[in-house]
Amino acid sequence: MITVTRLNGEPFVLNALYIEKVQALPDTTISLANGKTYFVQESVDTIIQRSTDYYKNIGLIDLHTKVVDEDDKTN
Repeated sequence: MITVTRLNGEPFVLNALYIEKVQALPDTTISLANGKTYFVQESVDTIIQRSTDYYKNIGLIDLHTKVVDEDDKTN
């Protein structure tokens, strides 16, 4: 989950796993896989960084590396 801020200044938490697209139109627009769209104060780069940090925190970023390393150890 990542914390973002609505244009009116209200913070909320968003499940980064559902992010499908992030655009600057000029406001940062986050489109989710379920069709919902949110306009936030954070920049596109900030959303990308927070999402990447979240993926690392839950182990999604390094998962492929860990699986490949385990496969190498068994061969």
